[in-house]
Amino acid sequence: MSETDLIQRDVRDGVLSLRMNRPDKKNALNRAMYAGLSDALEAANGDETIRAVLLLGGAGAFSSGNDIADFAGFDAKAGLGEVMRFLRALTALEKPLVAAVDGLAVGIGTTVLFHCDLAYATPRSTFRTPFLDLGLVPEAGSSLLAPATMGYQRAFALLVLGDALSAEQAREAGLVLAVSDAAEDESRRAAARLAAKPPEALRIARRLMRGDGAALNERIEAEARAFAERLTSAEARAAFAAFLGRRG
Repeated sequence: MSETDLIQRDVRDGVLSLRMNRPDKKNALNRAMYAGLSDALEAANGDETIRAVLLLGGAGAFSSGNDIADFAGFDAKAGLGEVMRFLRALTALEKPLVAAVDGLAVGIGTTVLFHCDLAYATPRSTFRTPFLDLGLVPEAGSSLLAPATMGYQRAFALLVLGDALSAEQAREAGLVLAVSDAAEDESRRAAARLAAKPPEALRIARRLMRGDGAALNERIEAEARAFAERLTSAEARAAFAAFLGRRG
């Protein structure tokens, strides 16, 4: 699939919808998908006609996380270029970001929600970050954002212990706003409502509520350094080999 096929774009009434479309891999994010998302977010920031961004997955799978095959082939010299570009585009986004989750939200599929202004989920959705089981560490600023959102112990259980959250538990923890069978419809309505508001007032209100992003950007960079180091560790290599062996 091309980058365009993997990340489907649609603009309607000031809302840019980005749908991850790799159903055969349960929307596991590969380098091309990260590049496609980054292209879209960067373009949206400079487009006055785009007033809100909506992030979607597929039926039963929002995203199963990073493509382990990509990580297994990690080149320390090349680094985490596409991933870091996406995370920087995410933190630089000045438009409201809304998401709808149906089914699996694993790894980055969960941590990206901490960057969303509003997120909705269906009852069958589950949220899990198995970083430690793969010999890795939390990413996407989640080591900072998760404790602030849900408290230290619940964040530790999610990010380090690896406990999964049900949709209702995610709502109680503040990771998603509402749980509904019509989560995607609700997310579209919310995005449309945001897009209809005065854009400059919206931008200022969002910036005031989110606060200074310097600490978040510093944490993302620190996490990335640790993550890249862990990718070449014996622990991670053994975990990747075991995972790919089971999948095969």
